[in-house]
Amino acid sequence: MANTFKNAAYSNVSSGSYNILYTAPTNTRTIVLGLALANKTSSAVTVKVQFSDYSAGTTYQLLEDVSIPANTTLEVLAGQKYVLETSDSLNLQCNTGNAVDAVMGLMEIA
Repeated sequence: MANTFKNAAYSNVSSGSYNILYTAPTNTRTIVLGLALANKTSSAVTVKVQFSDYSAGTTYQLLEDVSIPANTTLEVLAGQKYVLETSDSLNLQCNTGNAVDAVMGLMEIA
């Protein structure tokens, strides 16, 4: 089994529907190490983060309408480990389009 450290990034998270930040590849388990959400605007925004469990067909909210102050980066999921199995995904949404960039640190185990 190979362990590979990677980043997944999403620029300009949109406001209408959830944006898929990362989907675990086939035959791979992914350990989420941390997630940074950067508000690039001069106004506060709110974000949502959800985990989609593909095999269970269920989606879980990890963050619901959490405020990020203007020109600030919020570190979420730090210190906790989330395991994504094949086709599981981490999804993002912001109340203001193009206001937030996201970077997730992860380790893929294949």
